[in-house]
Amino acid sequence: MSDEKTKTALLREELMNEPKDAKSLSAETIAEADSFCEGYKAFLNDAPVEREAVSFALNAAKEAGFTAFDPNASYKCGDRVYLVNRDKAIALAVIGKNGVKNGARLAIAHIDSPRIDLKPNPLYEANNLALFKTHYYGGLKKYQWTAIPLSLHGVVVKLDGTRVDVKWGDEPDESCFCVTDLLPHLAQEQVTKPMAKAFTGEDLNVLVGSRPYPDAEDEKELVKLNVMSILNEKYGITEGDFLSAELCLVPTFKAKDIGFDRSMIGGYGHDDKVCAYPALMAALNTVEPEQTCITYLTDKEEIGSDGNTGMQSDFLRYFIYDLAAQDGVMGYRALSQSTCLSADVNAAFDPTYASAFEAKNSCYLGSGVVISKYTGHGGKYDTSDASAEYMGKVRALLENNDIQWQIGELGRVDLGGGGTIAKYVANMNVDVIDLGVPVLSMHAPFEIVSKTDVFMAYRAFYEFFAEA
Repeated sequence: MSDEKTKTALLREELMNEPKDAKSLSAETIAEADSFCEGYKAFLNDAPVEREAVSFALNAAKEAGFTAFDPNASYKCGDRVYLVNRDKAIALAVIGKNGVKNGARLAIAHIDSPRIDLKPNPLYEANNLALFKTHYYGGLKKYQWTAIPLSLHGVVVKLDGTRVDVKWGDEPDESCFCVTDLLPHLAQEQVTKPMAKAFTGEDLNVLVGSRPYPDAEDEKELVKLNVMSILNEKYGITEGDFLSAELCLVPTFKAKDIGFDRSMIGGYGHDDKVCAYPALMAALNTVEPEQTCITYLTDKEEIGSDGNTGMQSDFLRYFIYDLAAQDGVMGYRALSQSTCLSADVNAAFDPTYASAFEAKNSCYLGSGVVISKYTGHGGKYDTSDASAEYMGKVRALLENNDIQWQIGELGRVDLGGGGTIAKYVANMNVDVIDLGVPVLSMHAPFEIVSKTDVFMAYRAFYEFFAEA
């Protein structure tokens, strides 16, 4: 009987797909993950918006020996170059032994996250309060952005062309900002409305001041005037300069360990910086690969990847064409032989909201990096569905390098859905699949990930680059 059980166990091991979880990880691996995530938390705190993420990546790349790409230069194996697109996207390339003659290895993540943008004419005064009018960016639940501390980030370009960087509200001794909410005592009508109507986009007005400009003879909009006086003193800007500005409000929350065991990280912007940072680190740590390896951090994914800094731009395509020209091959041929990991997150199964998921095809916190063969919605609309052949290659890569991984879909069929940049990469005739980190409370101001999943994402991107 004992032998029979052993045979059954061996057969089960050979034939059945038994998902792995945190129990399969060694103490050494967990310690490595914890250490790796200290750097990730610093990135999350320092770079909540895309311009700051590009600045972080650029500084790290320069320290690692990357130099600005010159299309007229000649590069050899091991050379490391970067190319920045309008300070909101960046490509980092490590030149391979074969250059891009046999295609490139691409890891592409986005560095924008849902947030609240200022309108072109944002500042107004009402009932002795100064407020900003806003337009939300990306898919968010509006009520989650009320009654939380917010900081102001972005750039202002003055009439003379001078660019001013703005960052206010993150330091412990700095003031912050807030969207107010209605007290429960007066919210009887509000709470009976459908969630989508209880709080609208036009209700996301941000409180920024309440004191009038002192010693003023004119009694008109003195609170607004006082706010502009403060901004002028600190940044040298006038109200008209808002018309040529990119300013947004994000949570002031710092990344924090979650749980008694400190196994998770809570913070703003895990989607998709939790994939951007591992992909960045993989590029920085790659040396003399077979094929040229490129980490591309792009913008605008949360609003459809449009624009000249989004994935639908030709920026990355032109960069690869320039690399191909140096190798004496046509750019489209280099692209057609390239492979890509679309580094994006998926929704982790949440037992509190289990009915939104299909458990057998969901991903779980702590069970490793997640492969999403397709995203989209309904009948697989608006997605790239990775081929069985490429799925098999990526699966083998993970298994052969002992990388903990799982498969995942974005919730129940017909319930909702989502998208990534994968379909735009696929449209360039590149083999691509989504590979990233499971996230709880995705698109909330405070999202949650597992430290070991973050580390497995790094290992996946690194081994993808290193594979011969």
